[in-house]
Parts: sequence; structure tokens; C-alpha cells
Amino acid sequence: MSPDAPSPNAPGRFQPLSRFTAGARARLRGVLFDIDETLTTEGRLTAEAYGALTRLHAAGLLVVPVTGRPAGWCDHIARLWPVDAVVGENGAFYFRYDTKNRKLIKRFMDSDEERVENRRRLEKLRAEILAAVPGAAVASDQRYREADLAIDFREDVAPLPQGDIERIVDIFEAAGAIAKVSSIHVNGWFGDYDKLTTTRIMLDECFGIDFEVEKERFVFIGDSPNDAPMFAAFPNAVGVANLRDFEGRLPAAPAYVTEARAGAGFAELAEAILAAIPAAR
Repeated sequence: MSPDAPSPNAPGRFQPLSRFTAGARARLRGVLFDIDETLTTEGRLTAEAYGALTRLHAAGLLVVPVTGRPAGWCDHIARLWPVDAVVGENGAFYFRYDTKNRKLIKRFMDSDEERVENRRRLEKLRAEILAAVPGAAVASDQRYREADLAIDFREDVAPLPQGDIERIVDIFEAAGAIAKVSSIHVNGWFGDYDKLTTTRIMLDECFGIDFEVEKERFVFIGDSPNDAPMFAAFPNAVGVANLRDFEGRLPAAPAYVTEARAGAGFAELAEAILAAIPAAR
């Protein structure tokens, strides 16, 4: 990273995407991205955002969603979307579809036995949280999850106040679980992983990429506090404009932020990357 580049570890420091130089964009090898309110907009996948994703993949870039969404969704995404792999449930696993052998490769961070025990522990927390925080609900995608418990605070329920969201986090953490806040859910799990640790493993095992050597050739784009490990690790991390909604509550911030929110911001970054590629290649 150049001496005058913004620090990716500085909470709340947002540089406009225009500061992301054409030279740095031209050297990119891949794009990693959150899904909810980064690729999607108000819970919907727009033609603009999906088209941008398709163009990035067609340009030869490595394209990988890194999401809190469940295994059931990630099975679909790995098989049918223009992506090279997917990291799901905040790092519980990665999936990759082997097109040559027509096989979905699944790699979980915890063993089957560990996941069974952890689900038992999460069931107890589920009851405690719902009793303690009226208005919260188990996320509608919970039945498709393998490793975590997702508590909905604004996707299919009326938005909860910040104090209630913090109460959900406190209950998870008091039980020894990890808790991360996304734009719609609080995700809790037992396990020694997060989005970043599993992304590093995925890049190595699937593509032979040494993260420490190659991290400046990847961009990560996200929108919420559960993306903070990725923001801290990637020198060229980007936030969509709605990340500003969490300003002051981010342990680490991205180097750059788009002008547009959500899926339009994702498309804004994609077009900036694609515009730089022909000049360098």
C-alpha cells in the first residue's frame, strides 16, 4: 500500500471512490462482496446489480460473495450465479461448484459433530432472546442454516431500536457465542471463524492464492458492521454509501465509499473496475 493511501483500519474514515486510482483498479484480480444491501437493494436483487456482477465475472475477475446468508441459499448461489465460490453464514463454510465434474464442493470450518452440539446450544439462546426482546424473530431463512442462529430485527419484522439490537448481541456474547450485526439480522454462532478467516482459507484451497501476498489485488465491498474484519484486512475495501448509517459503530472502516447506496453502489464500483481494465490489459 502506498504511503499516502488511506488506512483501512481507521474507523469512520471514508474516502470517495474517486480516490481509488485507475492503476490500482486495473491490477485487481478479484471482487469479494457482501449480499444484503450491498448487492441487493431493499431486499431485492436488481437487474443493474446482477448485470454488474455478470460483467465482472465475464471480464475474468474472480468473483465471490461473502455473506451471512444460509447454506441453502449458498448452494443455489454457487450453482447458478456467475460466481467462482461463496462464503456463507459469516464464515461457517465455503461452497464451490466444480463445473467440469458437475459437483458442489462443500467445506465447513467445524465438524458435523461440532455443528450438532452448537445447534443444541443455539436453540437455548433462541428461546432466551425471543423472550427477552419483544418484536425480534428468528430469521425466515433459519431453516436453511447449518451453523448459526439469525435473529431478524428489520427484514420481516418492524425495525427494532438500537438498544434492542444491542441486547440481542449481549445475550449471544454472555453465552460465549460470537455475534455480528448485519443490515437486517444479528447472527450468532459458536466457532472460531468469521468472514475473513474462511475467505483466506477459500482463496488458498480453491485458487492457490496467498492472501498476504495478493490482498492488494482484491477488493471487498460491504455495508455493515459484520463486514469490519474484511474492511480491516483489505487495503482496497469499499463501502456502499449506506455504510454511513453505521458511522461511529464500525471497529474498522473501508478505504473508500461509493456515492450510491446498496446495489447501485455495487454497480458503481463494478463500472469503475471495468473501465480501468482495458487500459492495463
